[in-house]
Amino acid sequence: MRVGFFRYIIAAVLIICGVILVLENIGITELSTKNIWGYIFPSLIVLIGLKWMIDRMRHKGGSWIWGSFFFIFGSLLLLDKFDVIEFAIKDVFKLWPLLIVYFGFLFIGKSSKPKVTIYNGGSKVEKDDNYSFFSVGNHEFNQPNWKVEPTTVKTLAGDFYYDFSKAYIPEKEIPITISSLAGDVHILVPENLEFQVYASVKAGDIDIVGQSVDGINRSLSYVTPNYDSATRKINLTLKLKAGSIRVDYV
Repeated sequence: MRVGFFRYIIAAVLIICGVILVLENIGITELSTKNIWGYIFPSLIVLIGLKWMIDRMRHKGGSWIWGSFFFIFGSLLLLDKFDVIEFAIKDVFKLWPLLIVYFGFLFIGKSSKPKVTIYNGGSKVEKDDNYSFFSVGNHEFNQPNWKVEPTTVKTLAGDFYYDFSKAYIPEKEIPITISSLAGDVHILVPENLEFQVYASVKAGDIDIVGQSVDGINRSLSYVTPNYDSATRKINLTLKLKAGSIRVDYV
């Protein structure tokens, strides 16, 4: 782990200690120096789990399985400390059904994973017009001369990066739909490409060539002036529950 992460952990420990001491002073909790570690330890487990999940979403290592497990385990320990439920470290074995959940998601993701081949020296992802899958991961389309095809992608979480300035785009209208519970979508389009986009987020922000909105239940539409008469054009539908959508000219 990097030095920056250890600094983050130290800062987190200090913040947690301060919050716990404030709660003790106002009578919400009764603590002593002896049992304060019982709050710090599960809080650190939660933070480590969050870091691993965020790293996985950013394609910088990490693990959805271990990250989510640590997050759930630490959260249950904290709930026990605040007398919401009864859960001790020895009860970790009660979480074994999570293995079934993880295997289920892995099975869905693997069975629906797109086939990757080579197209004129670049990467080509072959999909049917109604292709979709339900998984976790990042999707990057920025190889030279990658071919744009009708696409429908559904994910639990992930980042999407499309660079249409490097793409081979056939002379037709090409629909592309992206739907995700959480993630970021960043799309680059050349100025000579006609496109229309409908973007929506339940919580987050949208920026389409300078037009932006942010907050809760936001949506934004945009269409280039010559879209209707163009023979080569992209029709984008982008939907996120939480995250950020950005479309820029390049």
